[in-house]
Parts: sequence; structure tokens; C-alpha cells
Amino acid sequence: MERSLINAAELDLEERVVSINRVAKTVKGGRNVRFSALVVVGDKNGHVGVGTGKALEVPEAIRKATQDARKHIIEVNLQNTSIPHQVTGIFGAGRVFLKPAREGTGVIAGGAVRAVCELAGISDIRTKNIGTNNPRNTVNATIDGLKKLVTAQSVAKLRNKSVDEILG
Repeated sequence: MERSLINAAELDLEERVVSINRVAKTVKGGRNVRFSALVVVGDKNGHVGVGTGKALEVPEAIRKATQDARKHIIEVNLQNTSIPHQVTGIFGAGRVFLKPAREGTGVIAGGAVRAVCELAGISDIRTKNIGTNNPRNTVNATIDGLKKLVTAQSVAKLRNKSVDEILG
């Protein structure tokens, strides 16, 4: 499936810091302390991206992570306020199960998955985090699941059939 490059400058992106971690590297003179940040950006209309950044100061790490997230924006196939079908995203030890929900259900998800879903524009979804609760793996597993989503129209086009034939 083809994915077109998305220009982040054209989108009105909102950002959310998912986690900030203090990391230390032991060197000859002692410890080098830095901060790593995990940021999710999205326009709440089918575009979402995730990025990481590391720096000596927290604001600088967040700025770097936001820049990285703007470079890695994906387009999410939505169906009304939910997703078209259930899917499992996998990244490392993290598995995230995403299941469509009826209108009015809301976002039933943990912290890291909730940030990605809300900024992608999904307002009705049920999720289950399986495996690790590491925010980085969880966010990347959610992005993987959202990348796997396909609509009935795109499947019909690939198979040279009508949407009615695909849906039965």
C-alpha cells in the first residue's frame, strides 16, 4: 500500500508529552545526566506522529522530540469517530489491541495509547495493552496498529471489486 509523505507545516498540530525520562551514562569523570522525552503530535483529523528527543535540559528534549514527531507523521484510516476494524499493533515486547466502538463510547485506553488515539482524531475506541507498559513500546505498537488499518474502499480498489462485494 502506498503512503504519501505528509507535510507537517500544512497541518494544525497539537502536541502531548507522553513521558520524560532521566537517563545517566557513567563515564570516567562520573555520571552524565540527560533527559529523554517522548512526544505525540496530531491534528485530531487522521494525522498522528511520534518522536523522541534527548538533551541536557527537559525543554530542549521536548523540542527535539516534537521536531522528530513532525517528521514521522502517518495518516490514519478512520471510520466516523472510530476505526474500521480491530487490529493488534506490535513493537518490541509491546502489543496493543485496538477495537472499534460505537459512537458515544469514548476512548477506553491507558495513558500512552490514549494520547495517540485522541491526537489521531479517534473518539470512540476500546484498547488493551498486552505485554509491556513501557510508554515508548506502547506508543510505537499503537502507531503500528494504526498503520495496519485499511478501509473497505481501499481493499475493493486493490482487488478490483465493488465495496458491496467486499462487505458481503
